[in-house]
Amino acid sequence: MTSMGHAMGTDFKGPPKLSGAKPGTRVVVLGAGLAGLLAAYELRQAGYAVRLLEFQNRAGGRNISLRGGDTVTELGGATQTVGFSPGNYINPGPWRIPYHHQGLLYYCRKFGVALEPFIQLNHNAWLHSSQAYGGRRLRYREFAADFSGYTAELLTKAINQHRLDDIVTPEERAHVLSSVATWANLDDDGVWRAGARSSQHRGYDKARGAGMDGAPTFSTPAPRAEVMASGLAQWLAFPEQLDMQTTMFQPVGGMDNIGKGFARQVRDLITLGCMVTAIHQDEHGVKILYDDVAHGGAARVEEADYCVCTIPLPVLSQLDVQVSDRMKAAIAAVPYASSVKLGMEFKRRFWEEDDQIYGGISFTDQPIGQIAYPSHGTFSPGPAVLLGGYMFGPAAMDFTTMSPAQRIEEGLRQGQALHPDYRQEFRNGVAVAWSRMPWTLGCCSMWSEQARKTHYKTLVAMENRLVLAGEHASYVGCWQEGAILSSLAAVEQVHKRAQGAG
Repeated sequence: MTSMGHAMGTDFKGPPKLSGAKPGTRVVVLGAGLAGLLAAYELRQAGYAVRLLEFQNRAGGRNISLRGGDTVTELGGATQTVGFSPGNYINPGPWRIPYHHQGLLYYCRKFGVALEPFIQLNHNAWLHSSQAYGGRRLRYREFAADFSGYTAELLTKAINQHRLDDIVTPEERAHVLSSVATWANLDDDGVWRAGARSSQHRGYDKARGAGMDGAPTFSTPAPRAEVMASGLAQWLAFPEQLDMQTTMFQPVGGMDNIGKGFARQVRDLITLGCMVTAIHQDEHGVKILYDDVAHGGAARVEEADYCVCTIPLPVLSQLDVQVSDRMKAAIAAVPYASSVKLGMEFKRRFWEEDDQIYGGISFTDQPIGQIAYPSHGTFSPGPAVLLGGYMFGPAAMDFTTMSPAQRIEEGLRQGQALHPDYRQEFRNGVAVAWSRMPWTLGCCSMWSEQARKTHYKTLVAMENRLVLAGEHASYVGCWQEGAILSSLAAVEQVHKRAQGAG
């Protein structure tokens, strides 16, 4: 099927088929994120003696969920204590899984991680631009219907006026007219106007009912010039991108259940609280120098035959690593994105009760970018948590300069454009700025085209007895699938190298 263009996703081909490991060959894995956990699992399955060193007091890396009582400490010492009610959580790192990320989905099934649908697109969510519609919010379906309606009407007029005769053949003319009219639900004369057909797409001003007053009132499309000048069409394109297309998934109960599921397979191999300070290697093996945080920062050394290093590049670039100048240049060539997420708890699910929004995302041109509604717990009473902002780039940098409390306050202020009663419903929140997380110093890798052309193959190739893995060592950057694929590529290189050395 894939060879015919169907079911095309990432190039996951199944778990590695490794055999013939030399007994007693030791591999040390640095970092217990998904890449490190999977590397440790597959290497042990192949017969290697594995040890996994992790800086934090938990496994999972950026695969994290925050719940009531958890703490988040940033560079500089600012510490937040999450105040969510029992059962509520926010995923400040990854929060959705595309259907075609088959590597991650395979191991979720293998390790017993339960998944459920993640609602990406909701036609009843809000769109907002401070520069259009007088700053008024409108439903996604209203704008989507008007945009497609006017686009189809313009195309219909151009064809009927023979403006496209040089590119639309007489044979296809009728087919194009019929197709666009059906797509946009145009009236019989090819016009997008207020009426039964347009209201079936954009909704009614007065909903359909029953009894004496059951007749609906048709809604009126916005003026075409306002629709086209609004800039909101970018959010129609968003769910059409391959990585954002339905169906998407999330783990039941929080994204960190993936990390926990992976960690269960190799729990006996993990040592927490290990702050790596140097990676040395020669023709005989590797030496990992680290401070044992759990024992007063005592200096320790771990020796092995090979090393799989999944330490995020902004951190790795600051360590004493014995690699070639080319590899050092590759490590330094990949900056990590600045990103901020706001997890905000409210007294009730007002977005469901008042706005009939069940999952999905509302978008705004304000710095917070979006408000995403939980795909789980629909109709549940009591407090609930939504994603009150997801910032990348300059907006994230601006939020990062704020204190956590200021980030939440700004999220509340901007959120009122989409939900006027936002502040009155608010209970508490947590703001995670990834550039201030000491164990990653950024959200995820941001390869430039030139950097990838110059440095990618150097970065992912095994150098002597060391190989790197993580989403940064893939073409699926910023996604957990990249960590999975890079981990499998790394263990295959280790095995091949060990076989050759044996």
